[in-house]
Amino acid sequence: MREVALETRSLAQLEGLVRPSHLEKFRSILGTVANRLEGRTLWHVNSTSEGGGVAELLHQLLGYLIEGGIRCRWIVVEGDQDFFWVTKRLHNRLHGSEGDGGPLGEEEREMYMGVLRRELVPLLDLVSAGDIAILHDPQTAGLAGPLADTGLGVEWVCHVGVDTPTDVVRSAWAFLRPDIDQAHASVFSRRAYVWEGLDRRKVFVIPPCIDPVSPKNAELEASDVDAILGAAGVLTVPEPSEARVEIDGVGSVHVHRDAERVEEGPVPADAALVAQVSRWDRLKGPVGVLQGFARHVRPSLGAHLLLVGPAMASVADDPEGAEVFAEALAAWQRLPARSRARVHLVNLPAEDRIENAVVVNALQRKVDVVVQKSLAEGFGLTVTEAMWKERPVVASRVGGIQDQIMDGRSGLLIAPTDLPSLGKAISSLIADRGFAQAVGHAARERVRNRFLPPHFLGGHLGVIDRIMREVLE
Repeated sequence: MREVALETRSLAQLEGLVRPSHLEKFRSILGTVANRLEGRTLWHVNSTSEGGGVAELLHQLLGYLIEGGIRCRWIVVEGDQDFFWVTKRLHNRLHGSEGDGGPLGEEEREMYMGVLRRELVPLLDLVSAGDIAILHDPQTAGLAGPLADTGLGVEWVCHVGVDTPTDVVRSAWAFLRPDIDQAHASVFSRRAYVWEGLDRRKVFVIPPCIDPVSPKNAELEASDVDAILGAAGVLTVPEPSEARVEIDGVGSVHVHRDAERVEEGPVPADAALVAQVSRWDRLKGPVGVLQGFARHVRPSLGAHLLLVGPAMASVADDPEGAEVFAEALAAWQRLPARSRARVHLVNLPAEDRIENAVVVNALQRKVDVVVQKSLAEGFGLTVTEAMWKERPVVASRVGGIQDQIMDGRSGLLIAPTDLPSLGKAISSLIADRGFAQAVGHAARERVRNRFLPPHFLGGHLGVIDRIMREVLE
């Protein structure tokens, strides 16, 4: 177990970006809960501080609560290889995929709970009765009962799910249900994700959000975008050098670590750019993106694809990343030479979280079209990020992506395995820049109205307030 340092963030940074009425409502609930929590601690617990949407949310958003007077601490449980294989199996099954096809029996349960029992020992030395614990995803669910027994209010947050559950999905529910039933509240990102048989009085639906002033989403000058991507080795520039960019609330960010690129040659300076940025995860469909682009995006458009993920060692709780990248590499190698020249595989270093975020920010702003062709998706914050930057997005009609994109207006939706439609949608946006611009503008307004911090944080504060009134007092 280890603790992640947190810093205060000013809500004033959000003024002019979020709707004033949304910010005013959030400040009101923040004041109410801060008074109710006085002298107590709000604990967030997950399984990694780097990589993935949950870690990003916590890095970005908890500082706003601290400024509002809430004492927050963030704990990361540290598992072994067996633990993460079990939790990856749960992750896949909650998405409706059999993953590695392995069992979820008594042996796996002992692997899972053995780690959590070990991690619980130092955690119990820190917490106090009356505190609130927010547990994130399957990796931490087994802590719900012991923490509730200690006198904490417990909220479990599930960031993944499927619209139509199958027996595969229900097998993961069965594994986790004894733990979840002991939480005082369960939060899901979509109504369709709520498990059958849960006590609906303890169930809440709160979509996640992005932070518009975080290093990944803050405004960047066009000249800074080019300098960042050149310094990071994502794109070839005439005279590459290290880059420094100033971000409000963060300060100077130094970009100097080189990305790993697999390519036949550099991207032409005048090429239209298409990118998917996500973890190397089969559910993100990277091989399908590569094949759909190579086969179905019109070559006459001169577009190039950047298939981008994190360096293998940077995502501690995902043991399949190297395998999935190897599959993408093999698919790239099998492409005809002419198609292979238009596809680039990129691994971004993540030793420095903020540097990595700035590079992703610049990349999302540079490209002409962002793709997220997931086979399953809990919510899809990479979609939200691109929409905020006014990029037109082509994405699968799955999960929370459907809540973000209004098809034909704030993005284009396709069936997750329909590669011809993927190519047609990308081609239409590259060929018609006016249409692409209109889609991008509508996308930003969609995010402003629904997926910024006041909505997400305000929703969770409402759950905490209810737990304190109905359980702890």
